[in-house]
Amino acid sequence: MKNIYDIKVAWGDTDAAAIVFYPNFYRWMDQATHELFEAAGYPASKLQKEEQVILPLLETFCQFKSPLVHEDRVSIHSEVTEINNKVFKVEHQFRKGEQVVAEGYEKRAWTSTAEGKPKAAPVPSFIKNVLLQ
Repeated sequence: MKNIYDIKVAWGDTDAAAIVFYPNFYRWMDQATHELFEAAGYPASKLQKEEQVILPLLETFCQFKSPLVHEDRVSIHSEVTEINNKVFKVEHQFRKGEQVVAEGYEKRAWTSTAEGKPKAAPVPSFIKNVLLQ
């Protein structure tokens, strides 16, 4: 499953050089992952309340190709590209028009909170089926 999340760079997203401060790409990847799950019918609030599941971040990476500045409009193209037993990978591509300005990924754990203490759990097949279509 793929999802596109659009943003407009705000003034506060930039640094003293007037370009986007790099941690914002990681913040946007996090938001884009939540948007992807919401588009799949599993928003974070539903996962947490009904399924007793959270999706903690295990690893992240971003490669910057071209700077963004205030008021740029960016589309974040996100897709789950890999699901192992308890861990899945979401790849993100940042596009300004047709230009790829950054690419990155997140690895997250499917984590149950049913017993109080978070514990990695197998990703259910019904979730795999939705995310890998």
